[in-house]
Amino acid sequence: MDLKRRLLLASGALALLRTARAHHGWSSFDQSRPIYIEGAAREVRWRNPHVELVLELPPTLALPPDLRQRPLPAQSANVDGTTLLANAKLPSRKDKRWTVELAPLTRMQAWNVPRIERDTSVGVLGFTFAEEKGDPVLRAEYLFLDGKTYGLRSSPA
Repeated sequence: MDLKRRLLLASGALALLRTARAHHGWSSFDQSRPIYIEGAAREVRWRNPHVELVLELPPTLALPPDLRQRPLPAQSANVDGTTLLANAKLPSRKDKRWTVELAPLTRMQAWNVPRIERDTSVGVLGFTFAEEKGDPVLRAEYLFLDGKTYGLRSSPA
């Protein structure tokens, strides 16, 4: 195999490795402890394998007083959203910025989620790694945007 072909294969393998490492399946996250964060979108990556945001949290983060009462949309997956909202906690770690993994583009389109722009205020209920170890990453179960709630585990029911 010539050098040019080897380099092309190696660069393709590296690109796949980066994509696989950046994408976390649901099993990587502690789904027994729902976490709520909100803040301003500082970075928006509207692409596959899923849309990502970098949220900058306010200095004093608090659970919204109406969080438990928020109406939840029906999803095709069986999600006990009422229990998740009731058990929501703030993160124990104090990172100012969190990466939020939303859903794949096709699911975002199915929910008619408007494109999120920089500095948009966003709330998210989701899951982070066990014991909040590793990078500050949250896998979104629900997205709260402009007074609307989107369920991101699956397609709308």
